[in-house]
Formats: sequence, structure tokens, C-alpha cells
Amino acid sequence: MYVLRAWYDSHEPATGWGAALRDPAVTAALRAIHQHPATPWTVQSLAARAGLSRAAFAQRFASKVGAPPLAYLTWWRMTTAARLLRDTDLPLRAVAERTGYATEFAFAKAFKREFGTAPGRYRSEPGQLFSA
Repeated sequence: MYVLRAWYDSHEPATGWGAALRDPAVTAALRAIHQHPATPWTVQSLAARAGLSRAAFAQRFASKVGAPPLAYLTWWRMTTAARLLRDTDLPLRAVAERTGYATEFAFAKAFKREFGTAPGRYRSEPGQLFSA
């Protein structure tokens, strides 16, 4: 383990999970997004969690994660929604609420934009690949 840790420490990635999780400010924002995807997050509110100004946070988050904060938030919400659709029988309204969408319509529109299919069809077609 020591050798692996030493190698990893000497080859610190510039972006991706390794880089993001080494940055306490980015980690705080990621934790908030992952634990509470339905919260109406803004760059400002995530920056406050990170203890940074909005501009500094947005730049730092994008450079470490590889995507801007709100793009990552949308990706996480859609990933969570896809899992809920596949693994539960929750109605679309409940999936929408758990993933931060005020209405089924707004959720369905965002889901279709991300996956190219309606949420109900995604749920009913077991052979469809999970692409989020």
C-alpha cells in the first residue's frame, strides 16, 4: 500500500476524481451535490459551501472536475434519475422531485435531452444502455 500511495502522490492528476478529491473546496461542493441533488444549487451557494468566491470556485471546480459546477449538477441529477427509474417503481413525479425538478414536464424534457428518450420509455426498455 505504501508503494501505491507514494506512486499516486507523485503522479497527481490534473483533473478527474483524484484531483477533485484532493481539493477540500471542490470536495465540499461535490459532497453537497451528491447528498442533496434536489437542492436548487447555484454557483453562488456551492461556492459558499466551498468557502470561495463564485468566480474562484467556478474556475477551480471546472479545472479539477473537468466540467462547470452546474453542468456537473445536471449530470449527477440525470444519473440519479436513471438509477431511480431502473431500480424503483417511484412515479415520475417522485423521481422529478428527488432530482431537483419542480414538475414532471421539466424533468422529462431534461431527461430526454440527456438520454434521447422519455423517462417512461427508459424505464420500460430493460435492454437500453445506461449512458449518463
